[in-house]
Amino acid sequence: MSVQVRFAPSPTGLLHVGGARTALFNWLFARHHGGDFILRIEDTDEARNTAAAVQIIFDALRWLGLEWDEGPVSAGDPTASKGDRGPYFQSCRKEIYRRRIQELKDKGLAYERDGAVKFRMTREPVIIPDLVAGDVERKLTDREEADPDFVIVRSDGQPVFHLVNVIDDLEMGITHVVRGEDHLSNTSKHIQLFKAFGAEPPKFAHIPLILNPDGSKMSKRDTGASMGTYMDGFFLPEAVINYLCLLGWSPKDDSQLLKIEDVAARFDLPQILRGNARFDMGKLQWLNGEHLKTAAPERFHALCLRELGRGGVDVSGARPEYLAAVLETYREKYQQLIDAPASAAFYFTDDYVMDPEAAAGALNAEAAPLVERLIAELEKLPQFNADAIQALYKPLSKELGVKVGALVAPTRVALTGSKVGPSLYHLMEILGREKVCSRLRKALAGLGA
Repeated sequence: MSVQVRFAPSPTGLLHVGGARTALFNWLFARHHGGDFILRIEDTDEARNTAAAVQIIFDALRWLGLEWDEGPVSAGDPTASKGDRGPYFQSCRKEIYRRRIQELKDKGLAYERDGAVKFRMTREPVIIPDLVAGDVERKLTDREEADPDFVIVRSDGQPVFHLVNVIDDLEMGITHVVRGEDHLSNTSKHIQLFKAFGAEPPKFAHIPLILNPDGSKMSKRDTGASMGTYMDGFFLPEAVINYLCLLGWSPKDDSQLLKIEDVAARFDLPQILRGNARFDMGKLQWLNGEHLKTAAPERFHALCLRELGRGGVDVSGARPEYLAAVLETYREKYQQLIDAPASAAFYFTDDYVMDPEAAAGALNAEAAPLVERLIAELEKLPQFNADAIQALYKPLSKELGVKVGALVAPTRVALTGSKVGPSLYHLMEILGREKVCSRLRKALAGLGA
């Protein structure tokens, strides 16, 4: 049989970034081996599960580009699915569980105790062959020595995770279980359950956890833990995919910028790193910036315009060619598109925010005569383009006996309201001679010159 893997999240809230990485590694493994990636919804916790949470899972996987080969297709209708191994919601598989529980009872491997059903666990150590961790020996704890048997059906009649997980993997023909290493301690129970059903256990691969920068366990409340952080429009899905690939897996050539199709061609479970990975938001932001640099112009412009609109920047009066020129000046600057409204507003309005600190440092009495002379020279330029403007500054500063920065700083602050931003000479060309000189005069008037 070809490789069959599954991602089986519980729909109890936002999808954790660790869950997204688990889905990604399963998807990559399936694609690498030409197998199937199955989505299964573990919704047995009826008090906490919601259709909205299922939809969040659907949306996150699709945003990442991780389409499943089999599984549910509707958050509100558990019976709607693609594939022939369903149902894919555990809440719809109760009859399957009932039949398998009876099978264990008939074999004498399960028994009732205090209204619950318990499984007869082996007293011997269990060897867990793991494709990442190697062979792991699981011995009984001191508490388990007294009673190693464990509950598989609670007294309220609800089958527990260990049982339904194994039954579903068995019924669906799962060949490889790829999941977080926090499940490694459960795997001895799962192996014994597979054997109790007369089945060969799948191969296991327990991937390292994602930790906070300080080494603590990453909870759903921690910064960057929820996939919603990235889906709000400030990150590109390919950048998030790129970063998740590097959290626990590394290409042999140490390359950092990865495309998912290239990773799928190279990905295999033995390559997964053993140590836990620490989440680095700065690294993700850098990767996002690198992917923005190579995004198609139409896509980059559309994303920027969306964020400008969200930030209340009105670009309706701008010509398409003006918009394109403006946005391209930021391609090398942005790491997150959330920066767009604040940093690009000066292109579209004269009523832009002036940074008081920047103004105090650059627009002072000493700058007044320099700005006045600069205006005169800019007005005389035969051609008002970036090259001509740049060629003016160095000789003019030398003539005035100042460093080039003494001209650049007041120019940038007067034109943009900030001391940082895109290439000064290019933004001056885009704004045009009339607007540049007008804003410089306004700044000069503010200096009392």
